Amino acid sequence: MTTDVWLPFAPEEIPGLPSAADHGLTYRFWDGGDTFPADPADCAFYVVPYLKGAEIAVRPLAGMARAEVVQTLSAGVDHVQAGMGSLHPGVRLCNARSVHEASTAELTLALILASLRGIPRFVEGQRQEEWRSGFYPALADKTVLIVGYGSIGSAIEDRLAPFECARVLRVARSARDTERGPVHPLAELPSLLPEADVVVLSTPLTEATRGLADAEFLARMRDGALLVNVARGPVVDTKALLAEVESGRLTAALDVTDPEPLPAGHPLWHAPGVLISPHVGGSTSAFLPRAKRLLARQLTHWTAGEPLDNVVHTTA
Repeated sequence: MTTDVWLPFAPEEIPGLPSAADHGLTYRFWDGGDTFPADPADCAFYVVPYLKGAEIAVRPLAGMARAEVVQTLSAGVDHVQAGMGSLHPGVRLCNARSVHEASTAELTLALILASLRGIPRFVEGQRQEEWRSGFYPALADKTVLIVGYGSIGSAIEDRLAPFECARVLRVARSARDTERGPVHPLAELPSLLPEADVVVLSTPLTEATRGLADAEFLARMRDGALLVNVARGPVVDTKALLAEVESGRLTAALDVTDPEPLPAGHPLWHAPGVLISPHVGGSTSAFLPRAKRLLARQLTHWTAGEPLDNVVHTTA
């Protein structure tokens, strides 16, 4: 009986993979195509195809009777969690911590700066041959609140450091101390929102964070504040956000939306003060080499019987 590893990249393109012959493995390439590369029942290590959607991600899981590891190439794992219940106890679900931090943090800063400094207005002015001068907000001296202070939230703060912000406030599920200062628990978020000029959402999508930025959350933000979502679309209540941006009280920069992809004709496309990027936080030239290094490292640990990195859930 073979022990299969399903990869979304050709194995010869991943430097440092453990030798298949030495470890009794068969590497199978599957990037979400209609036909499976082999019987899912023989798969022990499943790497989920990247950016192919939840339906494809979970499709082979029900047949993976020998699965030991499910490895995503995304920071979030919400797109596979629905299928994990079909697996036997003890299967480890791992995310892609270390792959997306730099790219997502870069985009976060780009969205903040573009929104504050009026870049979309300048682009439109160039198209119209209009010289749209004036005074625009700066990031300097602003207070930034990061909601979801994990590895991506920390990377965002790394990149905020040179911009002379007045303060950076940090919120996570539970309180802790860091070298840069305290991380506040989620329970303190309502009292922190009125202090922030920029609120960045970088939290995973869970039952606790679904709809987190609802009407009450948004109402607590100060007038003129900017909401930046690089987490998941359903973290924000779209209807409540539309009410705030259409009134002109808040602005928003969104790499993710609900629904997603945003359909033609949706009011978010033309809402005042809203900048939209098409969920490209991790989709950069940095992705592929970092993803391949992660897979080589994880498979090396697995074949050696060593603890895996980034385990976020184990089936019961």
